[in-house]
Amino acid sequence: MALIGYASHFSIFQILLLLSSTAAGKYQFIKLTLLHKNPYPLTPSEALSTDKRRLSTLFSRPKLPVNSAASFGSGQYLVSLHIGTPPQRLLLVADTGSDLTWVSCSACRGQHCSSKRATFFYPRHSTTFSPYHCYDPACTLVPHPRKHVPCNHTRLHSTCRYEYSYSDGSITSGFFSHETTAFNTSSGNLVKFRRLSFGCGFSKSGPSVSGPSFSGADGVLGLGRGPISFTSELGRTFGLKFSYCLLDYTRSPTPTSYLLIGGPRNGSQPTAKLKYAPLLTNPLSSTFYYIRIQNVRINNVNLRISPSVWAIDESGNGGTIVDSGTTLTYLVKPAYQIIIAAFKRLVKLPRAAVPTLGFDLCLNVSGGLRPGLPRLSFKLGGGSIFSPSPSNYFIDTADGVKCLALQPVTSPTGSSVIGNLMQQGFTFEFDNDRSRLGFSRHGCSVP
Repeated sequence: MALIGYASHFSIFQILLLLSSTAAGKYQFIKLTLLHKNPYPLTPSEALSTDKRRLSTLFSRPKLPVNSAASFGSGQYLVSLHIGTPPQRLLLVADTGSDLTWVSCSACRGQHCSSKRATFFYPRHSTTFSPYHCYDPACTLVPHPRKHVPCNHTRLHSTCRYEYSYSDGSITSGFFSHETTAFNTSSGNLVKFRRLSFGCGFSKSGPSVSGPSFSGADGVLGLGRGPISFTSELGRTFGLKFSYCLLDYTRSPTPTSYLLIGGPRNGSQPTAKLKYAPLLTNPLSSTFYYIRIQNVRINNVNLRISPSVWAIDESGNGGTIVDSGTTLTYLVKPAYQIIIAAFKRLVKLPRAAVPTLGFDLCLNVSGGLRPGLPRLSFKLGGGSIFSPSPSNYFIDTADGVKCLALQPVTSPTGSSVIGNLMQQGFTFEFDNDRSRLGFSRHGCSVP
């Protein structure tokens, strides 16, 4: 969302997290199997509205269930995490657009604090809960409250206080702490990480963390690039790498998608042969996964878009983010205008009589014929070509109507975003060890 604006549309999936390693020891990873739940929990217009709210905020085998938040009226996807001793089950929004993992905490003690589904973490019920001391080096990794009390390193109970804010004004604050995190195994065993750093949040405010989009969640699992993210925490064990594959949820029977934290070790080769593009560093937005677009092609013809349109400027504005939590793809306005004009010129199908609100190009595809649609591709930094299928950027919005699922970024300081519909059918590997993004049409069905 810098947090939740950007983590919205995996609600079409229910996810299981499996911790695995091969007998040969070449692979160690946490695996999230993504199972389709609903054909489309939000209408395209609702998805567009939720995306725009998110964009405004930007700028042995253990199982860890991740459940759809659709039943809570939310477009998020939720990770079921067990924290503390004895374990307390919490549902956390999985967010690639933020770093801090935090949970809603309560100082309540006693049996009356419990409920059928925990909505808080109760640190007083855990024998392993420990807040960091304000003098601990770990405390320097989190932002502190604006009215920050200077640390007294001579006092035993001077806790590390954090205040994590988002660009829409949402805030969570509390104690930066560490705890035991448990994963239940399919064989009934328990695997524990004994020092997961997280925010124990006693206060939250603002639409991102207390509004309808947060409904059903007890906190956030941060999967960004920063040193305090869940991915970085597990990187000590699995390496700073994760990958996922999203398959077309409209297919029947519904295919299985997955997300892996970790990957090949000891120089072994991945199963899928990947193309790579360098991940760029934006010092002012270090959480996000930036790539460079060199040019855009439609039907193998380069469009005349200046490379400067895609660049990150000296103030940290612009650039292109690959994001799993945004549904549609958003392109900075100068590029969008050229691309939409090219599509309108090349498409031979009639326009829809009643276009879908919020989309600039909608086609009448009734009559049962398979429409021939222009092919879009992106040449990325390093020379690799990302060529999604037309089904990745033309979506069904009504009976006999397909719309181009591209949107303009109207803010002059905004970034382009490659959303999850554009990514369907590809394996994507986020390799922070080598600062590169890998992708391939192959490997999605590999267990």
